[in-house]
Amino acid sequence: MCTTCGCGEGNLYIEGDERNPHSAFRSAPFAPAPRQTMTITGVKTDHFAPTRTPEGDLHYGHGEAGTHAPGQSQRRMLEVEIDVLDKNNRLAARNRARFAAKQQLVLNLVSSPGSGKTTLLTETLTRLKGRADCAVIEGDQQTVNDAARIRATGTPAIQVNTGKGCHLDAQMIADAAPRLPLADSGILFIENVGNLVCPASFDLGERHKVAVLSVTEGEDKPLKYPHMFAAASLMLLNKVDLLPYLNFDVERCLACAREVNPHIEIILVSATSGEGMEQWLTWLETQRCA
Repeated sequence: MCTTCGCGEGNLYIEGDERNPHSAFRSAPFAPAPRQTMTITGVKTDHFAPTRTPEGDLHYGHGEAGTHAPGQSQRRMLEVEIDVLDKNNRLAARNRARFAAKQQLVLNLVSSPGSGKTTLLTETLTRLKGRADCAVIEGDQQTVNDAARIRATGTPAIQVNTGKGCHLDAQMIADAAPRLPLADSGILFIENVGNLVCPASFDLGERHKVAVLSVTEGEDKPLKYPHMFAAASLMLLNKVDLLPYLNFDVERCLACAREVNPHIEIILVSATSGEGMEQWLTWLETQRCA
């Protein structure tokens, strides 16, 4: 994953806004903060070989680091991951404290590409008009298309382009959030880059991760990407208006999600038909008042 393979070393672009007309640009990820040296013991330093099954399948996630990168030992990958996540978690804690001081509800929306989360978000914002003050941080590798869609609803939005990076991190949120005019007790939606792997490991300072899964994907998606669904407080099963036209087993999907995370809440929604939208808005209001 990107905590060990270095795929986050691309360029970062954050839009300017009416209060900050100059866009922010970082050409490399944040530098690790100084910390005490950590010693990792009991981890092999030699070449890692995947686990092989009788059927010939190869499993590269069974090592101590839970992943594989060419030319790196499991020990080295653990050291790199600790460096990256340690700094990120401390930045996320600062973000969380700032949001809590303003009683803002911050949600990290995560999903595969094409799950419909931007359409779901625009419909959510339209329905929340007059009910809650909202703002959005949009994460994508390139383009400002989604931020433009959000702003068309009348909601302030900032686009964060991650370049080669495959997820948002806590520093990006710290850079972007102050550019948004969000009132105390408002809701900040963070739409993460479409990816069910790396965003699971990176705390942004949010109160909850909300996983969006569409019925056009497989029922077993929570089992294939367990870390994300284990980290999520809520799963929105999206595009349920398409169920009559698909061979999708809803009950199996819900069972798969609960197998990974017995405590996950689940709401069936459709931005097109409106099914489940009021239940979703009620959940938001409950969390905002918590």
